[in-house]
Amino acid sequence: MNIDNIRNDFPTLHQEVFGHPLVYLDNAATTQKPQCVIDTIKHYYEKDNSNIHRGVHSLSERATKNYEAARETIRSFFNAKSTKEVIFTRGTTESINLVASSWGNQNIGKDDEILISHMEHHSNIVPWQMLCERTGAKLKIIPMNEAGELDLNAYTALLSVRTKLVGIVHMSNALGTINPIEGMIKQAHEVGAKVLIDGAQAAAHIETDIQALNIDFYATSAHKMYGPTGVGVLIAKEELLNVMPPYQGGGDMILMVTFEKTQYNELPHKFEAGTPNIAGVIGFGAALKYIQDIGFTAIKKREKKLLDYATKKAQAFEGLRQIGTAKHKACVLSFVLDGVHPHDLGTILDREGVAIRAGHHCAMPVMQFYKVPATARASFSIYNTEAEVDALFEALAKARDMFA
Repeated sequence: MNIDNIRNDFPTLHQEVFGHPLVYLDNAATTQKPQCVIDTIKHYYEKDNSNIHRGVHSLSERATKNYEAARETIRSFFNAKSTKEVIFTRGTTESINLVASSWGNQNIGKDDEILISHMEHHSNIVPWQMLCERTGAKLKIIPMNEAGELDLNAYTALLSVRTKLVGIVHMSNALGTINPIEGMIKQAHEVGAKVLIDGAQAAAHIETDIQALNIDFYATSAHKMYGPTGVGVLIAKEELLNVMPPYQGGGDMILMVTFEKTQYNELPHKFEAGTPNIAGVIGFGAALKYIQDIGFTAIKKREKKLLDYATKKAQAFEGLRQIGTAKHKACVLSFVLDGVHPHDLGTILDREGVAIRAGHHCAMPVMQFYKVPATARASFSIYNTEAEVDALFEALAKARDMFA
């Protein structure tokens, strides 16, 4: 991997902030976009802008062709069985809400159990809490240890015939932990439970084979994979989607409407109400092709080297405590610095041109576990460099001296 060539693909990186070269280390919140994605979206609006599926003119036919081509790119990227299993949504949050509302309302009842882990972000907590409130089901939590690893013995003990769904994050946005989902999925299926994998953080860093892992529901967002905001995907087994009721009504999800009855469209359109984010979907496809061109082998090797470098510097930095030290983790360095609130830290680093995230990262239960109000989080991507890690720690040293 030629890092200079990679960096040249991302125009946003080439700017100064407060007189310093930008060091962008907030990739867990959203990644920057390569020029090929920007150009793809620009091309749509300049040349093909029109609505899809029902238009008979050339622009609509081109837009429809590119939109459905992106669906096939996404199917192939995640090795879904069919494009019927690829449902476009606004992102991971909507995908999980779709499952909780459509599948959950139909399949979850009083005293059924839903298992999620202590390291989930709010989007994989709140929809299940709402479902439990509606149905009388129980939400149970898989505990984790101080390193930020799930207690797999406790997980085994929590599973039972009452377990109807297990919702697990593949990679924690707050800790960087990579969970052993393959074994957890097998165990869940042995008791008859379905499994939803939240792939929002993992999808740009770890290859995910939906069929090999036997995942029932998989959710992710384009904007954490070098694609645009406001678009994501739910990939689910066709046999599950076929018997699930529509999530929303109107637009592409209908075949025929009378005042007496509506006939719903076939998959995947049954779950895609209204005019979709056409440019976003096409840009999503371009982003996945960009990742495929680099390849996960090169991505993982590069990002591991960068995380190892940053972790060693963190271990040697006086006053810094890492939050999340799992054996298997990727791309995320969360920490607190003695005497400096993470929000102050984020502001001070910004004045040095270093962009990090400070806060609870939409994962308040993780903060409660570690008894901290917030953490600072540096998260890395393929375009980051060791020199940028050095800039991070130089800025941290200034902040530490300022509060000494």
